[in-house]
Amino acid sequence: MRKRRLSLLDRFISEADSVMRTITNRGHSAGRPSPAEGHSESELSARERAHVAGLMRVNHTGEVCAQALYQGQALTARLPRVREEMQQAADEEIDHLVWCEQRLRELDSNTSVLNPLWYGTSFALGAIAGAIGDDVSLGFVAATEERVCNHLKDHLKQLPEEDRKSRLILQQMLEDEERHGTSALEAGGKDFPDSVKDAMTSVSRLMTGSSYRI
Repeated sequence: MRKRRLSLLDRFISEADSVMRTITNRGHSAGRPSPAEGHSESELSARERAHVAGLMRVNHTGEVCAQALYQGQALTARLPRVREEMQQAADEEIDHLVWCEQRLRELDSNTSVLNPLWYGTSFALGAIAGAIGDDVSLGFVAATEERVCNHLKDHLKQLPEEDRKSRLILQQMLEDEERHGTSALEAGGKDFPDSVKDAMTSVSRLMTGSSYRI
């Protein structure tokens, strides 16, 4: 059976629904179980617990941004194949989003109140990149995933050694993000110059610094 091609209005309505699910932390369900499932909670000090919660809040906001980026690109991508790849990547990122939410609840913490702001900014950037061209859009994905992988590696170093649950989640997220970045370049993504990547890193630091606290 031939798959029905969605109109721009259909896609807009679908994205609006996804926006509400993402920024309200309601309605999303993971396609895969959390890597932390079945593992016992570690004995963490109050200070360690607060730090881990801050790291996981940053990672959750990063996944909110990833959702927005992919959805914005899927809305404006020119080739159906690229739109499908963006949507597939967004679907996989939902797992990360849910896993981080679950871990934050286990730590008696909450997601960032700034998520709607970061979602809107990332969605706009994704839509603009998609409108410019699919090579730029895919290149933006690759560059973004590179930034995400860098901070995941840093967070893995910062986690208390005994916090196995958070570590397993971040390790799986890192594996997935590295694959997304590689796939974007292999699909024809443009390799951005270092100057652009440095600018993206500066913006990323603003997001991580604010989300860690609130």
